[in-house]
Amino acid sequence: MKKSRNSKKRETKSPHVTLKMVAERVGLTKGTCSAVLNKSAASRSVPLHTQERILAAARELHYRPSFYARNLGIKRTFMIGVVTQEFGDFYASPIIGGIERYLRQKNFFFLTVAHRHNAALLESYSRLLVDRGVEGFITVDTCIELPLPLPTVAIPGHVPLAGVTNMVLNHRRGAWLALNHLMELGHKEIAFMKGSEFSLDSMDRWKCVCEVAQELGIRMRPELIVQLEGDSSTPQLGYPFAKALLARRQPFTALFAYNDISAIGAIRAFQEAGFRVPEDISVVGFDDIKISVYNNPSLTTVRQPLEKMGEIAARALLNHIENREDWVPQITVEPEFVVRESTSRARSEMPVVSRDGKGSLVGV
Repeated sequence: MKKSRNSKKRETKSPHVTLKMVAERVGLTKGTCSAVLNKSAASRSVPLHTQERILAAARELHYRPSFYARNLGIKRTFMIGVVTQEFGDFYASPIIGGIERYLRQKNFFFLTVAHRHNAALLESYSRLLVDRGVEGFITVDTCIELPLPLPTVAIPGHVPLAGVTNMVLNHRRGAWLALNHLMELGHKEIAFMKGSEFSLDSMDRWKCVCEVAQELGIRMRPELIVQLEGDSSTPQLGYPFAKALLARRQPFTALFAYNDISAIGAIRAFQEAGFRVPEDISVVGFDDIKISVYNNPSLTTVRQPLEKMGEIAARALLNHIENREDWVPQITVEPEFVVRESTSRARSEMPVVSRDGKGSLVGV
């Protein structure tokens, strides 16, 4: 009687190699072999020639230690849950890159989920990550109103919660750097883009912009303020609102946009209307995302150190989990200012939009 092909495959398939099999090959205990293969502190007491025998046997048997079995005794998974609102956007990506870089150095893994502003999905994913054994959370651009069941670092975080470390940028400093720069260039009539409700930084940043403008004596005219709407992570966020701003036919020489994406969309709208940036209208962004330097013109902006923020968050979370540092409620990050090609001295004439939709100038 012929055996089926599947039967032959089952017969020739290599058996799963266990730690016990490695120990039997070298005639040592499982504990000694485990210490050497996992490079634990106990392996230091094992003679080098014995360590070499164990490692050679593991190679010959093609032994692969089980991750969960390796950490069963200490009840650790060395995994972190990273919760973000969207994959691949210009804000979250560098932050997650910084998280990954630090965790990799510390031999930690991370699992990532995206909730897209869906509260039910956020709750479901949080439970799922806990079930998978994560030891803590880092949330990115995610609104959490109740504490998560594990130590958490929120980027950005604006709601004081037990067990949550909020990472916040010094928005007041960022606003001062941007507005002082425009003032030094002679800009007096400045337009503003206020952040969308979907952005967690929107309220805090706008509050600081208003306070700094008042301190510097900058007039904030309601007709030169536009409210962004929606959660687009592309220049479409700012493009239609810049067009709406121009349609009001109120002259201005500079725009302080909510973020770089809205600034890039605004520049496109200005250029389509016949204005030159920065000769007619200067534009300042916020964030310093990677494409800002490649925009035409390259973007003057307030830099958030996004990758560094990811690294700081990962370090703070691991230090808390492993009891190396006490829990702190807040970590404040300082911004920098980057001057590029999208700002220049204010003209003596201010741009407006003519009836044919093309840019024109009126005397001050």
